[in-house]
Amino acid sequence: MPELPPVLVREPVGPASPMVLDSPHSGMHWPRDFHPVASREAIHTTWDAYVEELWSEAPAAGATLLAATFPRAYVDVNRAEDDIDPDLLAEPWPTPLAPTTYSQRGMGLIRRLALPDVPMYAEPLRIAEVARRIEAYYRPYRRTLAERLDAVHARFGAVWHLDCHSMKSRGNAMNVDAGAARPDFVVSDRHGTTSDPAHTTWLAAWLRDRGHSVQVNTPYQGGDLVRTVGAPSAGRHSIQVEINRACYMDEVTFERGPRFDAMRATLGALVRDFAAYATAHASVHTAAHVRRPAPPPEQADSPPEVVP
Repeated sequence: MPELPPVLVREPVGPASPMVLDSPHSGMHWPRDFHPVASREAIHTTWDAYVEELWSEAPAAGATLLAATFPRAYVDVNRAEDDIDPDLLAEPWPTPLAPTTYSQRGMGLIRRLALPDVPMYAEPLRIAEVARRIEAYYRPYRRTLAERLDAVHARFGAVWHLDCHSMKSRGNAMNVDAGAARPDFVVSDRHGTTSDPAHTTWLAAWLRDRGHSVQVNTPYQGGDLVRTVGAPSAGRHSIQVEINRACYMDEVTFERGPRFDAMRATLGALVRDFAAYATAHASVHTAAHVRRPAPPPEQADSPPEVVP
């Protein structure tokens, strides 16, 4: 099977809106050097199955949509580049590492466990193996996302990023909410640090108004992608959206469920409404930050006007 590019990009169709969506965990094309000992069924539980399809109407709403092609079990672009478990390595890493609680639970940049007590690999990985994953997959994905966010921000003066995921209907022993049933959606902004909380509140309210159960910043606060790209004071708003897999798929067979089309239609309506909302707020943001040229010398005592 031929190698795929690490990220697929669908550009906006028609009038653009100040939105970029990405699905970093919905890829399942295995690179040639991916040789786990965990079963394919176990690895499938790490997969945000069909998430890029659920949000497929985003380009028609003027948004850019990115999707990873490779498995998160191979390398996870929603982790920091130094979030590596040293126990996974056959030799010392050449630079300092900063493993987080994700690595401690077996799900750092390079996953150690597919499921609780189910190891991914038979033996530690060589530095060259891990470095290739970072260079050929992780960095190109991160770079492409950053480029698209920068382009939209330059055009509109602000950008809204939705980082799109799915979650098991119940947490397992590797999760912070082990054993707990989960709502239909979790929306997260790392407690207001990656987006103006008003935008997160708008998303949660929109979903609740359509009958869905929603939690904000629990059990998920948002991963490294929203942490890295979100900067509300600079007009960069980044929100993580988790969808309960039981709402659209069979968690045992990994097949699309009877509610798949309904969920896709719901998310299509959400992204259209949120695009209109973001466009209106981008106009306000631009008006508040773009100033007219300085007045001629004879009017220098007059303060510059804010463009209405």
